[in-house]
Amino acid sequence: MKWLRKNSLRRTLIIQLLLCQIGVLMLAAVLLIAFLVKAGLGGVVVDPEVAEIAARAITRDGDGRLKLVETDELHELRQSVPDIWFVARDEQGNMISHGPVPEPYRMFGMHLDKVAFADIRDAVPPYSLAAVVRRASGPAGEFNILAGGRMFSIAYIVLVLSNLLMIPFVILLVLITVVSIPWIVGRSLSSLSMIVQRAGKIDVDRRGDRLPEAGVPTEVQPLVQAVNGALQRLDEGYERQQRFMLDAAHELRTPIAILQTRLETMPESAFRNRLLVDAGRIAALAEQMLDLQRLDHGRAAFVDVDLVSLCRQVAADLAPLAIADGYELSFEASEGRVVVKGDANALERAVVNLVQNAIEHGGQKGLILVRVSGGGQIEVSDEGSGIPFEERERIFEPFHRLQPRDRGAGLGLNLVREIVCRHGGHVSVSDAPGGGACFSIALQTDAAANKAGNVIPARRRPATAAF
Repeated sequence: MKWLRKNSLRRTLIIQLLLCQIGVLMLAAVLLIAFLVKAGLGGVVVDPEVAEIAARAITRDGDGRLKLVETDELHELRQSVPDIWFVARDEQGNMISHGPVPEPYRMFGMHLDKVAFADIRDAVPPYSLAAVVRRASGPAGEFNILAGGRMFSIAYIVLVLSNLLMIPFVILLVLITVVSIPWIVGRSLSSLSMIVQRAGKIDVDRRGDRLPEAGVPTEVQPLVQAVNGALQRLDEGYERQQRFMLDAAHELRTPIAILQTRLETMPESAFRNRLLVDAGRIAALAEQMLDLQRLDHGRAAFVDVDLVSLCRQVAADLAPLAIADGYELSFEASEGRVVVKGDANALERAVVNLVQNAIEHGGQKGLILVRVSGGGQIEVSDEGSGIPFEERERIFEPFHRLQPRDRGAGLGLNLVREIVCRHGGHVSVSDAPGGGACFSIALQTDAAANKAGNVIPARRRPATAAF
């Protein structure tokens, strides 16, 4: 049960409330005893069991006269209290006495038929006049018995009785507390469940959300307000960071364009070509930063996008770059038309980044294959060294690179994942048949549009294009 956990609020309240209740009951018992002592109601009283023992020791002889028998319990009582005494009278007026009956009580036995219950206390030590009157039965019948001898303190009796009475009250309080506290706490904190649900929905893509304060207990409101204040500061800091990155990316585009223009006017040489490649990477990085900002500042309305046409165009556009770096680039499609709902520009950037990643890390040899298959599947594979299994999730993190000296800033694959996730899809990486890496994008297709636009028979061989 959750409320039994160490840090449970219900558990803490139950334990503390029980301790408080038990403490109050014990204090009440002590105060009661103190009141009895101060009020003069103390002293001693005779144990009523003396009358019961006496009644069981009285029998009758053959003539019906009363006589006393030394029973075991009477013997034990006399051993512990040698000065025990009693006077017994039956309904016929027959009387029998035992022990040193005090002088004031010797004639009192004549009137025991009129008294069946009494507690007589002696306020002066040694309390020799303390006595009890009880009606008790034994082998010889019913008797009214006046007895004295074994005595108890009034305070002790009150303490014992108060403890005996307190036990059921404590048990009742424990049961009530254990049952009621979880219900009361659960009902009082029920409004927190809405806060928990709202907090679970807050993430980087849902900035501006705040925890609701309506209906929250007063004791919890400072915590909710502090959390909302922290969220506000985080949003403001995130916005400042995003504005800086957006401004920096925009400012970089102009000098990069100037640099590329000047490099293109230089005489043809290997050095010039290397500089153009490096400038192109810088330009791609700036564009990736702008792409990330565009994703964070809104998304375009989704429309029908033909993945076959889109990927064929990307392969055609990047073919010169791939060939210049020593690759062959090929495009395949298992169907003539694969339609998804999405942002065509964003999906195009995702595929471009995957092809550029293959060009960067494919080892400058072999085949780069772009494949589109039914079900909204896009694959980009190379024949490079591949990606270690333990790195296949981390490569999609921003600024993560397999090797510290790798070219690029580590934003391309992160951008791919962001775009695919916003389209409700999934991107993953596995081993390609040729030994390199194979990146797969899975998107949900528009089945109706695919059926209407599919012009390639089901048994027709896949369409291919080599560049």
